[in-house]
Amino acid sequence: MILILLPDTHPDNPEYKQLMTRLGSLPGISTRVHTEAGTEQVLTEVYLIGNTKALSFEDMQNLPCVDRVVRISEEYRILGRHKNDDRPTHFDYNGIRFGQDTLHIFAGLCAVDTPEHVEMMMKALRDHGQICTRMGAYKPRTSPYSFQGHGKTCLPYVFDLAGKYGIKVIAMEITHESHADEIREALHQTGNPTGVMLQIGTRNTQNFELLKIVGRQQEFPVLIKRGFGITLDESLNAAEYLASEGNRKIVFGLRGMKTSMADPHRNFVDFAHVPAVKRLTRMPVCIDPSHSVGARTRSPDGMLDIMQVTAQGVIAGANMVLVDFHPVPGKALVDGPQALLIKELPHFLEDIRIARAAYEQRSILSKNYLDE
Repeated sequence: MILILLPDTHPDNPEYKQLMTRLGSLPGISTRVHTEAGTEQVLTEVYLIGNTKALSFEDMQNLPCVDRVVRISEEYRILGRHKNDDRPTHFDYNGIRFGQDTLHIFAGLCAVDTPEHVEMMMKALRDHGQICTRMGAYKPRTSPYSFQGHGKTCLPYVFDLAGKYGIKVIAMEITHESHADEIREALHQTGNPTGVMLQIGTRNTQNFELLKIVGRQQEFPVLIKRGFGITLDESLNAAEYLASEGNRKIVFGLRGMKTSMADPHRNFVDFAHVPAVKRLTRMPVCIDPSHSVGARTRSPDGMLDIMQVTAQGVIAGANMVLVDFHPVPGKALVDGPQALLIKELPHFLEDIRIARAAYEQRSILSKNYLDE
């Protein structure tokens, strides 16, 4: 059960102290408090943990400073959608809203290689009205001999260039808790010219200790990718690990499933799960067409497979697209064969615009049908 308190309720309020005293007297019930400071008000949620079935909904609703009560009806206690649950399905970060009703494109380098390539990419994004990108500094690789990223040495110039070209949020994978500290320090040293969305890659989706540590910090939002060899339920529970530690600014990423049945694609495209994740949880949903397809193959109609599957995910209601671009894919140190060309960026963005318009039209059609 979740008690959502009246806005701007503070721990030093007498009513709050009275509430917590009352909750502390409930047998077999423990509490966990989460506070979210927005731009206009502070929201507090109190989670009641234990056998809450015996608790009266009306009694809880009448407790001091309680605005409304949500009885948990799904497994995903914090991130899930529950009966009579009107908690928001969005969050704000660095001036950008991420929600189940928005769409942002994170086009960029899978792995940072040179300052020149970073600048070429960010300039192209700025020139086409984009304010988000992906830039990999830390790269977990299957082979220990493969390039694993420049790490903290590239962060200062990546952040400086982001500020120069108006990039507001960079999606950047981390593989160790120290990486978040390095990112935080580099942002501070460069004057905080941009924002970072920490990315938990598919290999670390069940690295529970890393999830707990990343979840305890609330400075950076988190993009967590579905594990490539586990069920959707297991991956959603991994996201719940982050939320249970305090960070609710989470985007869930679909990046394809590892199976031989995906051939000739790199992974089996799972973008049909976009509406499923939005139905089960309040998280915005990201799609990663580059790592799903894994190659610049084209269908007979001339369309790249990456663009085909991107459109499928966007028409299904995706809220974020994480996609690889590179100025010179032949020189890319990671995943060059799947990277789109900078000259293809306007085509890619227009194709997404068409797919998003189709999603919005289909949504109106469905609502009109239900209203009849």
